[in-house]
Amino acid sequence: MKAILVTGGAGFIGSHFVRAFMRRHRTADVHVLDALTYAGDLDNLPSNILDHPHFRFWYGNVCDADLVGEVMRQVDTVIHFAAESHVARSISSNTKFYETDVMGTQVIASQVLKNRRRIKRFVHISTSEVYGTALTEPMSEDHQLMPNSPYASAKCGADRLVYSYWRTYGIPAVVIRPFNQYGPSQHLEKCIPRFITSALNNAPLTLHGDGSAARDWCYVADTCLALLAALEVPLDAIVGEVINLGTGVPTDVQTISRKILERIPSSRSVTENIYNRPGQVDLHVSSTTKARRLLGWQATTDLDTGLDRTIRWYLENEAWWRKRIWMQHVHVPAANGNKVLH
Repeated sequence: MKAILVTGGAGFIGSHFVRAFMRRHRTADVHVLDALTYAGDLDNLPSNILDHPHFRFWYGNVCDADLVGEVMRQVDTVIHFAAESHVARSISSNTKFYETDVMGTQVIASQVLKNRRRIKRFVHISTSEVYGTALTEPMSEDHQLMPNSPYASAKCGADRLVYSYWRTYGIPAVVIRPFNQYGPSQHLEKCIPRFITSALNNAPLTLHGDGSAARDWCYVADTCLALLAALEVPLDAIVGEVINLGTGVPTDVQTISRKILERIPSSRSVTENIYNRPGQVDLHVSSTTKARRLLGWQATTDLDTGLDRTIRWYLENEAWWRKRIWMQHVHVPAANGNKVLH
């Protein structure tokens, strides 16, 4: 790799990946394209990266074919994170999700095709949400796709769009489906940072339904190692493949809230059960077989260690999350037409 395009590189996973990539590939040029919506922020990238001679930031939208084409002509590798990525927000305002997640991915894939002589590898970041609730445990890559929310269906459309471009045009694509991510600097709308910052703010930890919904929680640094492997293993081993990234261990949300409160003993917060979220997924748990076989990767950070590291970051970076505290919750339409806080 001489030069890589990272779409959504100022977002949560994207910014962690940029850091990991630049540590590993010190001479490669890194081009980050990001629209800096509410979930993308240059604060997620330290000054030593923003000022690095091999780093260039492009402000813009992945739906802008001219801009994407201009950047694509300067790189040989593409990893595509850029997406609208929150279930509750997709319920209250879904148009943007289809524009960015589906049409934006179509622009990226089409520009990869247009620049096929230059682009050697295209890694598309999908999500486990495309599966819906688990029909089998664990969930393999062959699990039926049953997206439960507008966000999940938009990501499902993008996922299959990339696959279709590989089947039709032979672009050098691989689809990665991470399960639930967590770690430092994650947006406060997500479950674990919302719980942590609520506990630090002595506010209730709100649980959807009875809190029994269980997820496969994967620490973001582990995920970045898997993504580096997806760029570095021989292309023939993974081209056209779909690969899950998870731990294989589900933990329910009630347990997550308890673990967080135990680690912040000074908090006066309590848990509070609220309406179940429309389109809720009851269970996600990843098969880890394919990632081990194709990438030589498995998650190594257990949940307790990952939570310790994550909580420590939020304790040490209060200024970062204080100015975002208003984004912890969104209102979504309930079945009766009323708006419910999530």
